[in-house]
Amino acid sequence: MSSRPITIALDGMGGDMGPGIVVPAALRVLKTTGDSLRLILVGQEDVLSSMLSKLKVSGHPQIIIRHASQLVSMDESPAQALRAKKDSSMRVAINLVKQGEADACVSAGNTGALMATARFVLKTLPGIDRPAICTTLPTVRGQTRMLDLGANVDSKAEHLLQFAVMGSVLAMVNGIERPRVALLNIGEEDIKGNEQVKEAAQLLAASSLNYIGFVEGDGVYLEQVDVVVCDGFVGNVALKSSEGVARLIRHYMTQEFKRNLLTRLAGLIALPVLRAFRHKIDPRHYNGASLLGLQGIVVKSHGGADALAFANAIQVAMLEVEQAVPRRIDAHLAALHTARQAL
Repeated sequence: MSSRPITIALDGMGGDMGPGIVVPAALRVLKTTGDSLRLILVGQEDVLSSMLSKLKVSGHPQIIIRHASQLVSMDESPAQALRAKKDSSMRVAINLVKQGEADACVSAGNTGALMATARFVLKTLPGIDRPAICTTLPTVRGQTRMLDLGANVDSKAEHLLQFAVMGSVLAMVNGIERPRVALLNIGEEDIKGNEQVKEAAQLLAASSLNYIGFVEGDGVYLEQVDVVVCDGFVGNVALKSSEGVARLIRHYMTQEFKRNLLTRLAGLIALPVLRAFRHKIDPRHYNGASLLGLQGIVVKSHGGADALAFANAIQVAMLEVEQAVPRRIDAHLAALHTARQAL
């Protein structure tokens, strides 16, 4: 890597709170990175400048403002964003990656518009038919990476193989030497699943990846799996269901501890345990989904992320820049293609 600082373009207008979250998150990250990071805040210049002034950091040496006159709303169609929002904060931030002015882009904006714009501007890597959304999930054994989470609602077996390669690379850059890859299925037996999953299993078994077979929904969080592969429809439903169950548990626990004086006292006694539990499953610490398969680095933050969560998404982007994730995916795909040609 060059000694020059990493430069990341931030979509300053994306997400539910826009600059009110993005700017504080940028400052939070810069406190820990020294001179190794430079951030470009993309959006309406007067709004971003006002926020920096409000936080008493106008003229910060590691923050640049790049004006963009438009913004993409959270409910806007991807086609509309591509066609009519060529000067949106999202589009300009991605353009900066394409032009080499930024090493990565982070946005909390509309997911469909972000994927469509990133794919249109940056293009996919050779050998990748469709990009995928990948995120990190907490498990009883540490963490796992799961993809696709909604970019592709109907994927072929070959696409699932490509997802497995990309997820494995992401796991490796996070310190796992030989990631264990599993296909999400309705059972662990070979006879289970639809034809798409069965065909993907054959492709994975014949590859050089460390494929360990099928995993069921509960196994995502309980078994020793480093990469969970599925199509975007299944992945998105599984992820949203898990998030709903987590909120349900939190709701009932809060209700029970507030039920009467005795349960309130029990809650006080259990407070250190509850805080530790909440920290381990806090989604803010896992915020930052990678749009893999592109010729550039784009990270999607949750639209409702707070400053801590958005800061984590920036750190995800930094790691991917440091580890040259697109280049590593390209190399692994080339090796896979060569091995298949030799058969």
